[in-house]
Amino acid sequence: MHQFPVSWLLIAFTVYTIMLFAVSWYTSRKADTGAFFSGNKKSPWYIVAYGMVGTSISGVTFISVPGNVLNQNFYYMPLVLGFVVGYMVIATVLIPLYYKMNLTSIYTYLEHRFGFFTYKTGASVFMVSRVLGAAVRIFVVVLVLHTFLPAGSTPFWVVAFIFMLLIFLYTFKGGVKTIIWTDVLQTTFMLLAVFLTIFSISKAMGWNFGEMMSAVASTDYSNWFDWEWSHGTNAIKQFVSGMFITVAMTGLDQEMMQKNLSCKNIGEAKKNIYTTSITIVVVNFFFLLMGALLAIFVSSKLGGMHNIGLADAAGVFTKAQTDKLFPVIASQYLGLGVGLFFIIGLISASYPSAGGALTSLTISFCIDFMGFNKRKDLSEKRKQKIRQFAHAGFAVLFFIIILVLYAVNNQTVIDLVYLLASYTYGPLLGFFFFGLLTKYNVKDKFMPYVAVGSPLLCYILDFAGKEFLGFGFGFTILIMNGLITFAAMYLLRERRVKA
Repeated sequence: MHQFPVSWLLIAFTVYTIMLFAVSWYTSRKADTGAFFSGNKKSPWYIVAYGMVGTSISGVTFISVPGNVLNQNFYYMPLVLGFVVGYMVIATVLIPLYYKMNLTSIYTYLEHRFGFFTYKTGASVFMVSRVLGAAVRIFVVVLVLHTFLPAGSTPFWVVAFIFMLLIFLYTFKGGVKTIIWTDVLQTTFMLLAVFLTIFSISKAMGWNFGEMMSAVASTDYSNWFDWEWSHGTNAIKQFVSGMFITVAMTGLDQEMMQKNLSCKNIGEAKKNIYTTSITIVVVNFFFLLMGALLAIFVSSKLGGMHNIGLADAAGVFTKAQTDKLFPVIASQYLGLGVGLFFIIGLISASYPSAGGALTSLTISFCIDFMGFNKRKDLSEKRKQKIRQFAHAGFAVLFFIIILVLYAVNNQTVIDLVYLLASYTYGPLLGFFFFGLLTKYNVKDKFMPYVAVGSPLLCYILDFAGKEFLGFGFGFTILIMNGLITFAAMYLLRERRVKA
């Protein structure tokens, strides 16, 4: 065991930040509002596809997925396979719709289809979801970075402030155009951290590639399918949920779709989606493989989780402890090189993710609430000033939420905030699919109540199912949320409209 040198942490952080700002400077030269919002529709599809891998894997995923193998084996893979089907739906249904309507903010579709209140509700739901979800992800990463510093040397708020300031600065001018190219850095260093960890563990165990795969296959960790219907990790539930999660959290999410809509044309956008769908499966498999190798390494070389403080004497560990598995092993037991690439991988998994959230919120605010695409009274200079103030405002909001989460310092509260963020995608799923699958109008003014009532009803049903039936909905709660929204819209329909 060795303690990761703080000096190397600062060097890694500084070098990566310099690289990030160099990319930001290069991509934001002569950037105007069009470049900030859509990359001027000139993004190469293969660059977007490669960067999308890193965007789909946030800092939380980078930390949590490997450790979760201890609890759930490879039960995450059916969910990932469901992602592929979801990407097919995005490529064949949503991408053609967005390009046909020439959308910058995808939520303007709701105004064309249903009206003012549904449109504003959809955009508001996205903003609440993105603010809460991104704040939790940023908080987790800042917390990990803070733990690498000597105890008491630097206040948490200073680390959080510096992190958010850097994110604000490098996305301030270039927007989507900058995010697309910094995503390339994110994906590269994240994958390097994973592969270097896998290589180092195999070397420490004396395995070649075949022996490594055999060692993992001989454990329960390599089990892909849980067929127990009452479990939230049931394979069928996972697969179906993966489909809807991808459609909702990628196809109906401004942050994710703003990059796809920056491609030159619909054909290139589809190529991007198809390529991403396959790459995501491969990358997630290696994350899980690394998690299994970390677990085997701890058991064989370190005497078990309790010996490194990640479990009690009986070997029982919590979700919070499994999240520490990758950070602890990479930074303390596999040498300086692995620890260094872990830090860079963590930073690279977090910078562009947070920057993408900040940029998408700014775009949604400017288009959906300030009406940049409609108002003729706003000059380019005035638009730029409003955009900059909005960008700064969301950065401050993130900073405040991070400090609140740190002050609360309660895993249950943090999980609740993240849960609330995930629940909000259900109404978006219902809104869009009702618009795509039916020809009805709805009573537009009631849609805000539907968007609040549906997640609330889902939460009650999920709680009752666990409490009285021993049945966990797992990720399928998103599907139920969308179905309830769809049903409510059907009950509140007005009249048929022309196709």
